[in-house]
Amino acid sequence: MTKSIVSTKRLGNQLIHWLLEEDRRREKEGPYRKEEPHRQHPWWQVMCLTGVDYFSTLGYQPGIAALAAGALSPIATLVLVLLTLFGALPIYRRIAAESPYGEGSIAMLERLLPWWQGKLLVLCLLGFVATDFIITITLSAADATAHIIENPLTPIWLHNQTIAITLILVALLGAVFLRGFREAIGIAVVLVAAYLLLNFIVVGVGVYQILTHTEAIANWQTAIFARHSNPLLLIGISLLIFPKLALGLSGFETGVTVMPLVKGSSNSTSQHPKGRIRNTRKLLTTAALIMSFFLLTTSFITTLLIPTAEFASGGKANGRALAYLAHLYLGDGFGTIYDLSTISILWFAGASAMAGLLNIVPRYLPRYGMAPNWARATRPLVLVYTAIAFVVTVIFKANVEAQGGAYATGVLVLITSAAFAVTLSAHRHRQKRTRFVFGLIALLFVYTTIVNIIERPEGIRIAGFFIGAIIFTSLVSRVWRSTELRAERIEVDELASQFLAEDTQGTIRLIANRLNTGDVLEYFLKEKEVREDNHIPANNPILFLEIHVSDASEFADVIKVKGVQVGDYRILRAESAAVPNAIAALLLYIRDQTGKIPHAYFGWAEGNPIQYLLRFILFGEGDIAVVTREVLRRAEKNPHIRPGIHVGG
Repeated sequence: MTKSIVSTKRLGNQLIHWLLEEDRRREKEGPYRKEEPHRQHPWWQVMCLTGVDYFSTLGYQPGIAALAAGALSPIATLVLVLLTLFGALPIYRRIAAESPYGEGSIAMLERLLPWWQGKLLVLCLLGFVATDFIITITLSAADATAHIIENPLTPIWLHNQTIAITLILVALLGAVFLRGFREAIGIAVVLVAAYLLLNFIVVGVGVYQILTHTEAIANWQTAIFARHSNPLLLIGISLLIFPKLALGLSGFETGVTVMPLVKGSSNSTSQHPKGRIRNTRKLLTTAALIMSFFLLTTSFITTLLIPTAEFASGGKANGRALAYLAHLYLGDGFGTIYDLSTISILWFAGASAMAGLLNIVPRYLPRYGMAPNWARATRPLVLVYTAIAFVVTVIFKANVEAQGGAYATGVLVLITSAAFAVTLSAHRHRQKRTRFVFGLIALLFVYTTIVNIIERPEGIRIAGFFIGAIIFTSLVSRVWRSTELRAERIEVDELASQFLAEDTQGTIRLIANRLNTGDVLEYFLKEKEVREDNHIPANNPILFLEIHVSDASEFADVIKVKGVQVGDYRILRAESAAVPNAIAALLLYIRDQTGKIPHAYFGWAEGNPIQYLLRFILFGEGDIAVVTREVLRRAEKNPHIRPGIHVGG
């Protein structure tokens, strides 16, 4: 029995070690290691990497459009294309210029909206990002399943195993990332080139069928004008319907996040990446033009050539409209090749989404102190995301059309936030005309988002779940990690170094002071009070230490200490996100640099302890003496070499 318990414990420890292996490797490299430089590629190759997400929506977009808009699908798609080319594209071309290092619109908003309101907005947007990427995984897997089971070569007994096959595809994706996965641009280029070529052939054959069977056009016109004879009314209805087609806007945010992979011109530098910006704009424009062409043509041929009943759930074109035409007009051989190509690019789109999710947590939450330590490791996150994808798949029963609303919600909120970011940026730069144009585009996307949420509220429910989970876990983590040192490094100027060197002969004593008038009288009275309360001899030199809170919503920062002299009083001044943590970090720095154990002197805080706790969490102050000692206790386990904390009064 004892041996069994020991064996189980050993297996558990081995599992934990394997899950956190990458996190431990990072600890050895140091918590503030530099990111590895990205290998750069020509812009058209990077476009293929974004295209596995963007272009793969052709696998299900035409069918969803036909279900949502019926005979009006081509007209509603035209509205979507116009919004793509004259709305989303200008927005992201500007984001490429203002955020050329792959941060995207979320980081741009973070910079434009500082303090806690910016952090909370980022957390909410991360909820929509999670919705977008998780649904990309589940929707792509579900559509790949549709292409598998509807292929004529697939055994009949698999036709009722939609959920099981989708779960297997999601599990396979998770297994690949648990083993270790790196995005391969070479694979993306092959997949995208093959997929676009096959789609071009299907479109060409579809157009040929329409031209040779002109009754298809006549039937379509009859279907449109039977209900709405007024052309202006048709356009108005299309404007109301097109938000349901918003899946076709999914590739822009990915296009700017991969900017570090884009090779710039020979005269570009990391500080002035003009070549990278120019080439990223080529990437965005080319991808938008290609997608616009395929959105229009595929919507047209699928609406005119496929019976309406086949788009519905259980129909042969449900979730695979173009594959249906490929089998119908080009035979099962070509259709099977098309299915394999579609399944491959959809699976790779899921891999791209998983990679995006794995980059979200390290990029934002640890910087805010809003992620537990294990969240820095890839494997635990893969397990969490895979489990969530399982739940979403079961809830939506692996139905492609049912997940379309949730996917569109995530995409539209991100683009709307991007439109708001560039509008705010134009306002900050006092560009009135640009602000007006981007403001109108932002309003269009706000309208599109609201209509989509009203029509298909499941998207906002899923996003709300992710937002709630992220905010809750983030706040818990922030409180849990609040007593870490939270200092990336300490930089001391020449005068401050001189002050410290002067005190190395005796005990180094620092009086914590909240700066008020900053005159000689203030320091005289403070010194007199502290010496009397703590019985410090008059001949013992002292230093004043003043920490000013810069942005309490930040977590870790570089503490720059400068020396200031007011009369005969020597002062060390610095800025930080949290006063107690900065004092603790500086005391440890002084100890390590001088070999002397410093002593810091504080006054008692008067008031409600709960109020001081909230002030510390939100504003970086609170009961400074108590928290400083706790930070030191956690950072230095040996009490004999721990800096001294004294409280008097």
